[in-house]
This record gives sequence, structure tokens and C-alpha cells, in this order.
Amino acid sequence: MNSYLYRINWNKNTIIMSELIEMGLEIAKEQMDGAMDHLAKELTKIRTGKANPSMVSSIKVDYYGSPTPLTQVANVGATDGKTLTIDPWEKSMIAPIEQAIFAANLGLTPQNNGEMIIINIPPLTEERRKEFVKQAKALGEEAKISVRNSRQKIMETVKKEVKDGYPEDAGKREEDNIQKMVNGYGEKINKLVETKEKDIMTV
Repeated sequence: MNSYLYRINWNKNTIIMSELIEMGLEIAKEQMDGAMDHLAKELTKIRTGKANPSMVSSIKVDYYGSPTPLTQVANVGATDGKTLTIDPWEKSMIAPIEQAIFAANLGLTPQNNGEMIIINIPPLTEERRKEFVKQAKALGEEAKISVRNSRQKIMETVKKEVKDGYPEDAGKREEDNIQKMVNGYGEKINKLVETKEKDIMTV
């Protein structure tokens, strides 16, 4: 009878610990997804040789005293591979937008024709392209470090649960699955960086 009760309690504890691991996995995946999203966002800020609206997506404009994303006060487009156009919804915003572009220190020079802002994207030198590639790779490495940190936390959770009674073989399977997940994120990060590198180096 006592043995039966012990077995029931042990199973209940095992279920609870399994849920803790599952919760830890969900948190780890959210963190890894967050690292990917952050990387993708930061990569869009790195210039390539082509005009792209994302080049000014991080700019905040003073809209009646409130810092507001540029895309919320104007239509931003690329008429060709060398020209960006910014068409404010309110013409009175042309000057504040110009000021915000200069303040962002992106190396872009806005031109105002009275109706909209036009930005001619200067070609990148070979040296500048290499600098941007180096920057993209550094961002990729930061994302990998973030992923590895998340892996370490969930691995520690698994090891702790095994120590407290969670089946060792099940813990080993969880560790293998975690490593596969991390490898998958590593491949995605490499692909993002490689694609950005290709865009930067394309003349």
C-alpha cells in the first residue's frame, strides 16, 4: 500500500517537473525568437547600395512635441534603386522631418522641393561595404550569444529536474531536442547575416 502511494506521488511529481521543463522550453523559444526579431530589425538599419524605406524606419520625428515614427507622419517609398521619397501627410512636417533625418546621423542628405523630401542614396565605397559586413556579422554573433544564454538556462532547468527525480533518459532526450532547436536558430541567424552581406556587397 505504501509502495503504491509512493509510486502515485512520484508520478505526480514527475508530471509537475515535466511541466516545469515545458514552461522553460516555451520561455527559451520566446527568447530565441526575440533574438531573431531583434537581429532582423537591426540588420535593416545597415545600409546597402540600394535605396530602401527601411533605411529611415528608425527615425523619430517631432510631431507637435511628441517623438513619432517617420512612417506614421509620411509615406516613405523608393522610386528606384538610388532614390528615397518621403511624402508628409501634412506639408508643415517637411521641416521637422528634414531635421530628424540630419539628427539621425545616417549619412543621408534630404532635399526639399516644397512638396516632399527626396534623398539620393550615394554609392558605397568598397571599404564602407566591408565595414557594414563586419557590423552585420557582429550583430549575428550577438544574436547567437543570446540564443546560447537561453539554452544554458533551460539546460540547467532540465539538469535540476533530473537531479530531483525526473527520468534521466527523458532528460537526455530533452537536452538533445534543445540542442537541435539551438542549431536551427544558429542556421537561421547565419542565413539572415549571409543574405544581408550579399545585399551589402552587391554593386
